[in-house]
Amino acid sequence: MITAIIWNIRFVKSQHAFQRLINLKRQYNSFIVALMEPFQHSKHLQKYRRRIGMETALTNINGKIWVFIDAVVQWEILLDTNQQISLKLKHIATDIEMIATFVYAKCSAVERLELWDNIYSLANDMSLPWLVGGDFNVILSEEEKIGGLPVDPSECDDFAFCVNSSELFDMGFKGSPYTWWNRRAAGDCILKILDRILVNIRFQNSFPNIEVEHLTKTGSDHSPMVLFCGEEAIPISKPFRFLNFWTQHESFQEVIKNN
Repeated sequence: MITAIIWNIRFVKSQHAFQRLINLKRQYNSFIVALMEPFQHSKHLQKYRRRIGMETALTNINGKIWVFIDAVVQWEILLDTNQQISLKLKHIATDIEMIATFVYAKCSAVERLELWDNIYSLANDMSLPWLVGGDFNVILSEEEKIGGLPVDPSECDDFAFCVNSSELFDMGFKGSPYTWWNRRAAGDCILKILDRILVNIRFQNSFPNIEVEHLTKTGSDHSPMVLFCGEEAIPISKPFRFLNFWTQHESFQEVIKNN
């Protein structure tokens, strides 16, 4: 069993949050830990690495994503930008290679376009199992939000188009139904699914038993996500996804007619 922790920790210096992270690392024996929004200068990175007990610590170009890697993993940076860092990983014990992209997306829909382009670019030449996880700062549909202002469909469509075009799939989850909470009550409460883990079909084939768990939001307004990957062979089929914007494509009616 291979496990990973991905969490928008919202200030790693918080003793409550960091102690929880240490406990989670010990509990799940994770081979990789990715943190978003550490709000700490990268010069402190090695101090946190030692406290977690990991072999390697990396940050993306602006220090908004921290990644800690266990000694059982060989790594190489493939793409490093303001909103993501993509690594080629090899788990020595299983000899499995994969690509892992850790995301902390901008709040602005316009700025997120650069991230979608990064993901498209990676998808074009993707020949390995691929995991994309983190805080995307956008939902896939209005059903993934409670409270607040109405959802802007164009933002959801941009994200959904990127996910579909890159042949990525959300494997579902157990645990907390929403990954972010604005920490307000009653009529002012807002809940969203901003954090998720996506994988491609090669990742599914390499790890047929994939499970994602959203833990409680203790220590942050975001849920930590734990990914469990088992290798037992179970027959699977590629999920079919239908997105409403396909109906607007100029060739939609022709494709339906021909099929």
